[in-house]
Amino acid sequence: MKCQLIDLGLGESDNKVLSNYPPFYQCITIPTARNSYHSISMSFRNDDDTIRKVLKTSKTIALVGASHKPERASNYVMHYLQSFGYRVIPINPVLAKKNESLHNEKVYSSLEDVPLSIDMVDIFRNSNDAGGVVDEAIAVGAKSVWLQIGVVNEEAAKRANEAGLMVVMDACPKMEIPRLGVDGPDE
Repeated sequence: MKCQLIDLGLGESDNKVLSNYPPFYQCITIPTARNSYHSISMSFRNDDDTIRKVLKTSKTIALVGASHKPERASNYVMHYLQSFGYRVIPINPVLAKKNESLHNEKVYSSLEDVPLSIDMVDIFRNSNDAGGVVDEAIAVGAKSVWLQIGVVNEEAAKRANEAGLMVVMDACPKMEIPRLGVDGPDE
């Protein structure tokens, strides 16, 4: 499989923040413990119809791995999703203990603590940790899970599919919304 560069479609300030990171590839370039990089390929493939359906039917998104740091992808993706009319609930146990809010939303410690029905769980955690988050998403009755760019856990994706959840993996809604021409959730 030949790796191909994907245009992130980010603004100039976002690109400056990301300039310290390697480019994102279809077959995923992942940093390892010693800042070397390796590529992996997946048997799981995203489907545009599924991505579109997740984006159009999800109104409430729980974002696991939310950060208060503006230079973090989870922070600007949260704000971006809000700008399209999604309600995004940040999940971060450290920030929740401090009773913090992000982008005018209360931060919760876990999916289980969210007092709302969750349509989509957007996962900004490493690939190993994503499996536990997917299991939590299944337990709280989420309708879909979205594993961000570089987050790949095929076993977790299989568990989610078997539980009836839609799955998007190794993708970012900030890239998929404009690519697919989605203008936010259906009313």
